Amino acid sequence: MEEYFSKIIESIGEDVTREGLVDTPKRAAKAFAFLNNGYEKNLEEVLNGAIFESDSEDMVIVKDIELYSLCEHHLLPFVGKCHIAYLPQGKVLGLSKLARIVDMYARRLQIQENLTTQIADAVNTAVNARGVAVVIEAKHMCMMMRGVEKQNSVMTTSSMKGIFREEMNTRSEFLSLISR
Repeated sequence: MEEYFSKIIESIGEDVTREGLVDTPKRAAKAFAFLNNGYEKNLEEVLNGAIFESDSEDMVIVKDIELYSLCEHHLLPFVGKCHIAYLPQGKVLGLSKLARIVDMYARRLQIQENLTTQIADAVNTAVNARGVAVVIEAKHMCMMMRGVEKQNSVMTTSSMKGIFREEMNTRSEFLSLISR
């Protein structure tokens, strides 16, 4: 990967032997590998057995989970926050596992629409909830730094599964609670 980053830097007209750039290909390769380390993970490893029996049937919400991903179209970052809710039926997840699920999928080349659905499907797979809701709000550098150059645009996507899709009251309660 270092060799490819060297070629990219040279192709824009820079000198990779210049003092400030000598180690850049190595650093860029290391950073790119880190930003895409979600490919090295799977749901079972991320959950690590942190699924617990519970009599709770009330909505579980974790909001404002920060996320960082790379747009698969331009390899530029998009950053934002993810809100997740589920209605348990006998099982709950360890709290940190929701954030780890977000990271696992966000640390892959992505589009936000797919990321939202992947997170919802993973939570549902983990606990077989009565319903799962995921909302992501993110700013995309590919829209801010190039193209239309709109600095204040925010993309919002949602994925509603089970009761969140079927019952407007449940969906409205979730949306109201994440808006606080």
